[in-house]
Amino acid sequence: MKLCAEVSLYPLKTNDASSIINNSIQTLDGKEIEYKVGSISTHIHGKPETVWEGLRSLFEEAEASGEVNMVVTLSNAAD
Repeated sequence: MKLCAEVSLYPLKTNDASSIINNSIQTLDGKEIEYKVGSISTHIHGKPETVWEGLRSLFEEAEASGEVNMVVTLSNAAD
């Protein structure tokens, strides 16, 4: 079974949101998941446990820079 996530990060109270988002996305490199970065959100596909791990790493990297909102839509439906 695969899990698909659409995730958007919104760093708060910063003038460096793009760098925070890009650094967070880089945490997905080396994980056994597929991801595609869009202008508004990133789509992540893979085994459920790996997708959850990826979402956690995105959030933890972003929150290290301060307050952040993360919006996630999840689906286990077949593509």
